[in-house]
Amino acid sequence: MAERNELHPRNKHNGQYDFGRLIADYPALEKFVAPNPYGNLSINFFDPQAVKALNKALLKSHYGITYWDIPRNSLCPPIPGRADYIHYLADLIGDTSQTTSPGRILDIGVGANCIYPIIGCIEYGWTFVGSDIDTASLANARKIATCNPILAYRIELRLQTDKQSVFKGIIAPGEQYEATLCNPPFHSSPEEAQQGTLRKLSSLKGKSVAKAKLNFGGNANELWCEGGELSFLIRMIDESRLFANQCKWFTTLVSKAAHLETLYAQLQAVSVAEYKTIHMQQGTKTSRILAWRF
Repeated sequence: MAERNELHPRNKHNGQYDFGRLIADYPALEKFVAPNPYGNLSINFFDPQAVKALNKALLKSHYGITYWDIPRNSLCPPIPGRADYIHYLADLIGDTSQTTSPGRILDIGVGANCIYPIIGCIEYGWTFVGSDIDTASLANARKIATCNPILAYRIELRLQTDKQSVFKGIIAPGEQYEATLCNPPFHSSPEEAQQGTLRKLSSLKGKSVAKAKLNFGGNANELWCEGGELSFLIRMIDESRLFANQCKWFTTLVSKAAHLETLYAQLQAVSVAEYKTIHMQQGTKTSRILAWRF
């Protein structure tokens, strides 16, 4: 496997996976590990069960998470990239000590996997509020949080009952947050989401893939919403004005660089005091965080 040395310097997943250590910590991973065409140990990243087993091993080995699972069809996140967001967020809010701190973070769309709260709690001692519109996702995230004593009393989960709202109905009067984070639904329809999954798989495999396994990429709530990413983020920016005094930084991933100019214009329209784009790199994949404050 190629070196992933473009990750954040504090990211535990820089370099190659240590499969010996991972298998020792999570023996169920062993059956999925074999030499790849380059002679390096790896897994088949097209096999959802292999990817899930790798995630379980990484979470146990590096973060002390003894229980983690997700329902069929839920998004199975790449741990190194998710960790990068957390480390760059720590840089943004000025908390880079990796020791227990009082920072409180809001995760919009926490999902069934609860990945951002897990990494943020373990790496920086933050506490989290995680919101989602899906009751099943919240139930699964709650099980993860309650089954791991290391996460006890550090993750609160809230249902967003209004699909057109982002912060309203979640941030309560008087609450204060160091930052919000979000991995927004990227697509505007199920068809567009399916095409996006096929493009991702085709890129990984180096040839066209015509059909994806059902449980590879994520469910509807995680992958698409009416209007797609741009519409969702415009709503987020507009609504953030209402909570300008309760949150120091608002942040979100932006999957499409072409959306940035429109989002910058929206930020200027709501008179933010500052905004910036933080670029992240994982191998050949480039992603970005948009951050703003009032």
